[in-house]
Amino acid sequence: MGEMSEKYTEDSIRSLDWKEHIRLRPGMYIGKLGDGASQDDGIYILIKEIIDNAIDEYVMGHGKIIEVSIEDKTVTIRDYGRGMPLGKVIDCVSKINTGAKYDSKVFKKAVGLNGVGSKAVNAMSSFFRVQSVREGKTKVVEYQRGELVTDEPIREETVLKQGTIITFTPDKELFGHIHFIDEYVEKQLWNYVFLNQGLTIIFNGEKLYAKNGLLDLLERNINGNGPLLYPIIHIKERDFECAFSHSSKQYGEEYYSFVNGQFTPQGGTHLVVFRESIVRAVREFYNKDFDTSDIRASILAAISLKVQEPVFESQTKTKLGSQLMEPDGLSIRNYINDIIKRHLDNFLHQNQETAEALHRKILQSEKERKELAGIKKLARDSVKKASLHNKKLRDCRVHLNTNHERKLETTLFITEGDSASGSITKARDAQTQAVFSLKGKPLNCFGLSKKIVYQNEEFNLLQSAMNIDEDMENLRYNNIVIATDADVDGMHIRLLLLTFFLQFYPDLVKTGHLYILQTPLFRVRNKKETIYCYSEEERIKAIQKLGKNPEITRFKGLGEISPDEFRNFIGSSIRLDPVLLKREMQIQEILSFYMGKNTPDRQNFIIENLRVEEDIAEGKVA
Repeated sequence: MGEMSEKYTEDSIRSLDWKEHIRLRPGMYIGKLGDGASQDDGIYILIKEIIDNAIDEYVMGHGKIIEVSIEDKTVTIRDYGRGMPLGKVIDCVSKINTGAKYDSKVFKKAVGLNGVGSKAVNAMSSFFRVQSVREGKTKVVEYQRGELVTDEPIREETVLKQGTIITFTPDKELFGHIHFIDEYVEKQLWNYVFLNQGLTIIFNGEKLYAKNGLLDLLERNINGNGPLLYPIIHIKERDFECAFSHSSKQYGEEYYSFVNGQFTPQGGTHLVVFRESIVRAVREFYNKDFDTSDIRASILAAISLKVQEPVFESQTKTKLGSQLMEPDGLSIRNYINDIIKRHLDNFLHQNQETAEALHRKILQSEKERKELAGIKKLARDSVKKASLHNKKLRDCRVHLNTNHERKLETTLFITEGDSASGSITKARDAQTQAVFSLKGKPLNCFGLSKKIVYQNEEFNLLQSAMNIDEDMENLRYNNIVIATDADVDGMHIRLLLLTFFLQFYPDLVKTGHLYILQTPLFRVRNKKETIYCYSEEERIKAIQKLGKNPEITRFKGLGEISPDEFRNFIGSSIRLDPVLLKREMQIQEILSFYMGKNTPDRQNFIIENLRVEEDIAEGKVA
């Protein structure tokens, strides 16, 4: 060791100021960074942090409208609450441990992040402006990356209504190639509206308002799962609300869970208890010991619980850990169980048609499960054998179903052929990135039953690699990325994989885990600089920037890109296109159009949209 060892003295203890700490450890405050391709990326958490404060004002009875607008990469959020106290605006947005939520008499069931939220947004924004309007006066402050740059004196305000206006631009130094996806923001905002009756949010000029709480939420989120097998059952009592039905899709369970108006994508106590309570109530009503999975197969449900001082399992509050309903000390289990038992029993007694439809659904699920049981067993045995020498999967060390701090970065790349998977495997981060290599084109499984997943070796190995045989809870990777060449064959493989996921695992798509990897089409370089271009427009700009006669390389397949170069495309600057299901789309319709028999409509579509290979490679396929 000798002189090489660092001295550990008082001088080596460094105290970071508030903004340095947030910028150095962003994951502690917003979960993960990310450029906007994924719905849990940090730039959406920044929006949430500011809106949470506006919602707290609404809950306290101040201001019924919140306005949100996004222009390019800048977000403006305006509420009509009481406005921050003018003398404390700087403290509220730049001093940790300042906030009214420490006084629980003022905010009884608040969602905001204990006075950290707006500070985190401030520290992570290249521009952050706050204007508070209160009692006929206003105060404006502006920051850059947490540094105060403008501090205007308090002045009289006669035109603007009372409230707070916050504008911020996420810092590209932290977040990279930022792009807000409107669908993600809209989904986030609709959730606030469903959970706060009477609230209106105006997003980029469009009015969002809901009359019937979680019932409206479910109706809006049926997309792809319709029609429902019976009208939505809506239960509301004291601090608990739920709405549920069974959909006509064959597989999976789908839940939207909330605590104090906070979306908890990872569920927690309230969701565990809800799933148990439904099973118990159904068994008691029919007086039959149905299998748990038969009752819950294809359920679509939303639940909301209000708890005083909830305990969450992480700073980003995505999973509830509380066991008790404070302050009365009743367990959450008994509280929810009692409400569901009473209401569901009454409802099914009074609505015979629904009771019969639910009974038919359970029996149908039982029949399908028994038919699959034998095939599943054979398949599991073959997977056990294969996984001992599974050459298709090059796994990573960290997985989503663990408590590792990097679990949200876990990614499975599905590639075609050995050359592409070879490049990705050599370039990947073996901690969090895994590669599954396809051999040729996978089977077109359109219209086939789930048996095929177990009978087809490739699909069987793929679903066991992801660990989604039983349900989505144990999914091993947060991001499932289709990485195929940008040519006609690559497009076809992409469609075949989309068919597999949409048909058998639509929840994987709906919960935002499926992506397409964008890889550059061109490399433009001179001796000083290299620019990778993802479109014709970017290529033209790069040529203009680099000036005379740069060297231009056209990438035809992923296998052509050397591992050293590939590191640029799957590292911090990775570009992913999320596979989004639009609300109006029915999964079966999409699949039958693209993957079904050649109807005249489909033939005309293909003929009209055929492009030369060059165009397809540039992503212009319709």
